[in-house]
Amino acid sequence: MKIELPHVGESVTEGTIQKWLKAVGDQVSKYEPLVEVVTDKVSMEVPAPADGTITGLLVEEGQTVPMGSVIAEMEAEEQNVSSTSNTENNFSDVLNPGRTGRLLKDVTPVGPTGSAGPQNKVREIPSTSRSSRPRYSPAVARIAEEQNIDLKLVTGTGIKGRVTRKDVRDYITTIDDDRKGERSNIGGDLLGDLEDEKIVVTPIRRMIAERMVQSSRMIPEAWSLTEVDVTGLVQLRESVKDGFLSKNGINLTYLPFVVRAVAESLRANPLLNSSWEEEFISLKKHINIGIAVASDNGLVVPVIHDADCLGLTEIAVKISELASDARKNALSLESVQGGTFTLNNTGALGSVASQPIINFPQSAILTTEAISKKAVVLETDSIAIRSIMNICLTFDHRVMDGSEAASFSQLVKRLLEDIGPHDSI
Repeated sequence: MKIELPHVGESVTEGTIQKWLKAVGDQVSKYEPLVEVVTDKVSMEVPAPADGTITGLLVEEGQTVPMGSVIAEMEAEEQNVSSTSNTENNFSDVLNPGRTGRLLKDVTPVGPTGSAGPQNKVREIPSTSRSSRPRYSPAVARIAEEQNIDLKLVTGTGIKGRVTRKDVRDYITTIDDDRKGERSNIGGDLLGDLEDEKIVVTPIRRMIAERMVQSSRMIPEAWSLTEVDVTGLVQLRESVKDGFLSKNGINLTYLPFVVRAVAESLRANPLLNSSWEEEFISLKKHINIGIAVASDNGLVVPVIHDADCLGLTEIAVKISELASDARKNALSLESVQGGTFTLNNTGALGSVASQPIINFPQSAILTTEAISKKAVVLETDSIAIRSIMNICLTFDHRVMDGSEAASFSQLVKRLLEDIGPHDSI
């Protein structure tokens, strides 16, 4: 029986084999995880379609292949499957439409940035069992080659004693510590002997890099910065945040107010909620705002679908849920698909101005920067201390000109500045 990389969504065209959980010769049960796969949308485990024995692994760890590619072979027990055509049905039993795959606990799904790219040829891995010789992943072998490490000296802590990247890094650290001890005993200035540290690029980091290069290469970007006086917003949030926490169980941040203003502004300026399709511009009927969330393993962009139809409290709850799921690596496939515009709160990182890269194939992205107090000259020619926040917009100059982009930014500014300390939420 041939085991294919299952299709998990219309826009997901390829996946990267992150880690094989089974080896040639292993007995497996139906639905037992076989391999960890990373796509540009989500990370998942692919299950066995039937009971049987693994007879071949056809794709190496770290290799990217198109969805539908044959990645392994197994000898299935006759009572469980009668033909190769049953594979899809077996997968559909466990890959339910609600989540499309079982999300892993130790990897981060990647945001919806498209997935078009070159297709790699499938290369068969010799079906040599682990009992005859050790099998190392390409990543482990690459580190060992770069650092001149004999992998036979490394103690494996993975499944069945398999050597992992962490094992190699720990071994290198031990060697470095020993070397440092020798140097301290010998004395002298040996700083010139130190080598640069090399960080292995993970599949997730590589995918993010590819999407950013794709965006920069294909989209002629323009950028603008707009100052927003959010004094009223700051006062309103301060007066209602305790009651909001008590009632809803979550903290009220500034982000829900911005999402609501952006959604309304997108409705009035549809070019910002579109994508370039070469022969035409596709105006999106749904306003689905992606919220960039930073995690330990990379940037994730969960999506608030139909944000223009939600109230402030609903938006706040949705943001809290999505951010929590993102940091726990528990996002569903649906929650990272369908974004039409991206919002990034870089102010949370202390930034006061930034030039974000558009989340391809969208046509614009907005950042909200840190709120700071400034002396401002009012219309009455008096000077007052106000809370000022910059909003930074990057837009696709193929889709729109500066006037359309400015119209959007000015509406966002006006909606935020119209919020007063006595408004209801």
